[in-house]
Amino acid sequence: MEDNIFDKVHEVDLEKTMKESYIEYAMSVIASRALPDVRDGLKPVQRRVLYSMIELNNGPDKPHRKCARIVGDTMGKYHPHGDSSIYGALVNMAQDWSFRYPLVDGHGNFGSVDGDGAAAMRYTEARLSKISMEMLADINKDTVDFQPNFDETEREPVVLPSRFPNLLVNGTSGIAVGMATNIPPHNLREIIGAVVKIIDNIVEEQRDTTIEELLEIVKGPDFPTGATILGKRGIEEAYRTGRGKIRVRAVTNIETLPNGKSRIVVTELPYLVNKARLVEKIAELVRDKKIDGITDLNDHSSREGMRICIDLRKDANANVVLNQLYKHTQLQDTFGVIMLCVVPKGGSLEPKVLNLKQLLEAYLAHQEDVVTRRTKYDLNKAQERAHILEGLLKALDNIDEVIRIIRGARNVQIAKQELIDRFELTDVQAQAIVDMRLRALTGLEREKLEAEYAELEEKIRRFQAILADRNLLLRVVREEILLISDKYGDERRTAIGYDVYDISTEDLIPKENTVITMTKLGYIKRMTVDNFRSQNRGGRGIKGMQTLEDDYIEELLMTTTHHYLMFFTNTGRVYRLKAYEIPEASRTARGTAIVNLLQLMPGERITAVIPISKFEEGHYLMMATRKGLVKKTPITEYVNVRKTGLAAIVLRDDDELIEVKATDNKKNIFLVTKDGMCIRFKESDVRSTGRVSMGVRGMNLADGDEVVSMQLNTQGYYLLVVSENGMGKRTSISEFSCQNRGGKGVKCYKITEKTGNVIGAKAVNEENEIMMITTEGVIIRLQCADISILGRITSGVKLINLKEGVTVASVAKVREKEEEASEDKLAEDPGESAEEEMISKEVQPDSGTEEE
Repeated sequence: MEDNIFDKVHEVDLEKTMKESYIEYAMSVIASRALPDVRDGLKPVQRRVLYSMIELNNGPDKPHRKCARIVGDTMGKYHPHGDSSIYGALVNMAQDWSFRYPLVDGHGNFGSVDGDGAAAMRYTEARLSKISMEMLADINKDTVDFQPNFDETEREPVVLPSRFPNLLVNGTSGIAVGMATNIPPHNLREIIGAVVKIIDNIVEEQRDTTIEELLEIVKGPDFPTGATILGKRGIEEAYRTGRGKIRVRAVTNIETLPNGKSRIVVTELPYLVNKARLVEKIAELVRDKKIDGITDLNDHSSREGMRICIDLRKDANANVVLNQLYKHTQLQDTFGVIMLCVVPKGGSLEPKVLNLKQLLEAYLAHQEDVVTRRTKYDLNKAQERAHILEGLLKALDNIDEVIRIIRGARNVQIAKQELIDRFELTDVQAQAIVDMRLRALTGLEREKLEAEYAELEEKIRRFQAILADRNLLLRVVREEILLISDKYGDERRTAIGYDVYDISTEDLIPKENTVITMTKLGYIKRMTVDNFRSQNRGGRGIKGMQTLEDDYIEELLMTTTHHYLMFFTNTGRVYRLKAYEIPEASRTARGTAIVNLLQLMPGERITAVIPISKFEEGHYLMMATRKGLVKKTPITEYVNVRKTGLAAIVLRDDDELIEVKATDNKKNIFLVTKDGMCIRFKESDVRSTGRVSMGVRGMNLADGDEVVSMQLNTQGYYLLVVSENGMGKRTSISEFSCQNRGGKGVKCYKITEKTGNVIGAKAVNEENEIMMITTEGVIIRLQCADISILGRITSGVKLINLKEGVTVASVAKVREKEEEASEDKLAEDPGESAEEEMISKEVQPDSGTEEE
């Protein structure tokens, strides 16, 4: 007995057996399970589910069917695996947060973005969505190959016709053996636009399309959950090579609550991030004290949309907390793109990483094949029908003889044979004649047959032309996919944001003049210059923005989108942003709270803002404080401003920074006080000190007086002084002689009850214009030429009409393009040139504006 057992044992080479078995398994997983086909973008299980549904006649115009029925059909006919894998694929295709354009229209509980699973398949129902009908369009017209199913009782499609580029449009992810794929979803309009571009270049210019042309059309992935992609570097890398890392960040907003506390509100999450798990992770970080400052965490999401509220402590810096959340949680996530799919090659499928151009070209080749096969099928059908119609029309021409032959024949076979012999017909035509009904003998029916025959001849000509000319074929593909784009296309959901470390994004932003305004309560916005037209002196002005109660515009400056904006605070710190990073808003909009953009410390507020184009040796930042101190520091010390800010000046407790200018150590400084005093001294009198220093005395102030403005002699020939109550005048700067630093200065404005205190002073020229802002947010733009030139000790004329209780809040200078100096002049005379003036005003020669 024992001998028999040992007889059945076969000795095999374990290494060889493992290799063979594992390779077979690996190839099966790669080709028949985990990876999508480049042509229709579907894995085998997805393709089989969709085909089962179309066979069940489960289209968008029919009622929903139980998912258990769909899964049962798929499993019994095409997919001999577990029902959970089939139902999982069906559920995934129905989730609008997983698929950009869902292929299944689900009815019932199909899970949630919180990671909840779908209900059991016996409870849920489904049918094909409208767009999935385009995946299956013309499948019965021999457009694709069919193969036997697992038991050879049925036939299933090898690939679907896929009338839109589903692989890129819906994306996919899958882990095979030794390889994985992760293709993000895209916007239908953009992807179809790219395919159309390829077709146009072939048809019109007989050339290949470059990847650069495609990058102009396809902006980047478009996730169903929205969110923001940081920078374009990762996108470009993925599209050029087929692999890349795309950083995706949640859409958040910092709200200020009535009690003074801040709240972070999350409205969109990165793709495939589980909301419930994210909220748990934040709670865990707070519990473990890895993130400090969060007092409450609530998920207020509903059918209207997502809303996660993170309440902060009063002294917490909202931006710091937000950055910690980006670092430690999936509020910021990386999507690793691997554009791997199976590509047909010599009758088999081969896994391959393709770039954007190759993917689109492979899809287009598939569409050419589909349309060619469909056209051949339609041509064949049209020729068959035309052939029958020829016989019928021949019979109608000789109807009496046909009737006589049929009546005289003993059976149908004999009748058919006689008809074939007599009229030279084919067997098919003879069969059609003997099957013909008597009603075909009426005149109307004859006309119908003739019209149908003429129509068929026209169709046959068109089909033959399409098959003979590739350009015509491509035009058909173009026309059909554009119809799909118009029917199902929608706007992008995912924005492409700026990435601090991505240089390429900056190149995409146009260099243009812009107006930046900031209010006393810290709302900032960017506007185009043409929002404001010039008015006559004494006008009412126009509404500059919708302010909150007790809020008004405090800073107004003109610069270009590519300048740095340096924000100096009352505590002597400096922060930096590019002008384009400030969100653009309309003239009347309030703008964005500055705390959304800068990581200000509790109690810190912005007191001075200047634009700077570049940080060059030999240039300095000159600062003035309210108490009359001045400080000069080389501008190069401010090249690397951290996100958390940088110490700019040391201040006494009762002092604050009021104005900062970029200079070159050759200018004269003017300090003007609220009591109408002014001092002029040489910049070279102020010795250069480091960032962390207090500076030196610039002006000796009387009790209760304070500095309101610092100007430079190169900014204009006149000193324009404006008072609280809208009065003002110009005085020639030559009336102010140079003194030593630290003096009391001379009178520059006569203060009366009618004028109020001095609110600001600007150095201007005849051709300049100024903008004045009132505490109500009204802005007026005036020509400086309209403002009277008066002596030092005068009050001036009315510049703006003010209501009772309203005062002027600030004044800024405008300068138009034609007044800019040419670059040649700047190169020749760097000493007292317009460039000096513009550096002092921090505007580049090509910026077209000069500002405060």
